[in-house]
Amino acid sequence: MTLQHSTERASSLSHSAADERFATSSGRRDFWRATLSCWLGTAMEYADFALYGLAAGIIFGDVFFPQATPAMALLSSFATWSVGFIARPIGAVLFGWIGDRKGRKVVMVITIILMGASTTLIGLIPSYATIGVWAPACLVLLRFTQGLGAGAELSGGTVMLGEYAPVERRGLVSSVIALGSNSGTLLAALVWLAVVQMDQESLLAWGWRIPFLSSVLIALAALWIRRHLRETPVFERRKQELEAERALAAGGQPVVDDRGFWSRTRAFWTMVGLRIGENGPSYLAQGFMVGYVAKVLMVDKSVPTTAVFIASVLGFAVIPLAGWLSDRFGRRITYRGFCLLLMFYAWPAFSLLDSREPMIVIPVIIVGMALASLGIYGVQAAWGVEMFGVRHRYTKMAVAKEFGSILSGGTAPLLAAAMLSWSGHWWPVAVYFTVMAAIGFFTTFVAPETRGRDLNLPEDAI
Repeated sequence: MTLQHSTERASSLSHSAADERFATSSGRRDFWRATLSCWLGTAMEYADFALYGLAAGIIFGDVFFPQATPAMALLSSFATWSVGFIARPIGAVLFGWIGDRKGRKVVMVITIILMGASTTLIGLIPSYATIGVWAPACLVLLRFTQGLGAGAELSGGTVMLGEYAPVERRGLVSSVIALGSNSGTLLAALVWLAVVQMDQESLLAWGWRIPFLSSVLIALAALWIRRHLRETPVFERRKQELEAERALAAGGQPVVDDRGFWSRTRAFWTMVGLRIGENGPSYLAQGFMVGYVAKVLMVDKSVPTTAVFIASVLGFAVIPLAGWLSDRFGRRITYRGFCLLLMFYAWPAFSLLDSREPMIVIPVIIVGMALASLGIYGVQAAWGVEMFGVRHRYTKMAVAKEFGSILSGGTAPLLAAAMLSWSGHWWPVAVYFTVMAAIGFFTTFVAPETRGRDLNLPEDAI
């Protein structure tokens, strides 16, 4: 580390708004309240995601599309699922803009209400047999509003935690967002595992509604905490700057701001590249590989399910470890290491999966999830917050993440399945996996090291 960089980092530490507040007892209470709130909100988002995905594959065809053929019913169920992905970037733009101008807290309250109400109401929709085509219409509408909230929830929680965290522990604290996603996935899997034990008639009649209705408990807990949440220390300092700018404008003095949303785009596209390197391999590791093992290799479905469960449990250790490593050694080198491992993972992974041996298949899936879905995601949280200046941080990061997700994770399982069908072999999928990991790897060479950066700086890191 150079003397200049050491001086700059020491300066940012001494003037950090988060460290100043954390030094007080009330500030520490605010910090823990914010951490719990963000964890619950992200857990709910990913629980909703997993609940809907499982219901779409198991239940919704019979409940909402009973007159369609099984294949068309499944397709229709997942078509409504995709509506949420269409809504996510819209939510990112809308609520990101509000969050950058009105504050992080107000958006976090709105998103938890949107997501909680939408998920709960899905559990109350009458079946097709009761209200006809209005049933799937209601499902589409609620899935859209659910996606609007989700598009801002993940980035909003990441920004809030990053702006609350003491500088030297920003990576570790920000990784709580990834812990929330892991918690939500694990919770949804456990709830569905219990519900599907019911007899088929009860499951179709009312049992499937239980997971959706029970999500209201998480939503209410998160809402209660967020209503009493204090604005982030970084945005409070930013709010003072906004008030000063408005006072100047009211006095007839023009305020020149040449830092519009698109005035600096290098950080935005860098974040998109980093997101592709994480999100694409993640969806392949925890989505496509599970389906490949169960449906193509015809391995007992309990084997990949067990692997996902074990990986989710291990995630509570892997995620904070990754965040800590990024605090200790830097965001760039830690992220680069995960991407490099992923580039070399796919080829031996698919070869080993072909063995069909449960004692081999389970560790292979666990390693893939640990690298792509857990570890690298734990590093990305703090790096994304530090990449952008305070003026447009929420909007830019949210839009970049959603755009990167559409280019990679949102389409990865579908493209991988098409490649497998076309070639009859897994090698094109391994190439695809490696290419996406390589995009993330090479992006780290143009991305700046941001560890310790002052989050109140108005300009992007690059």
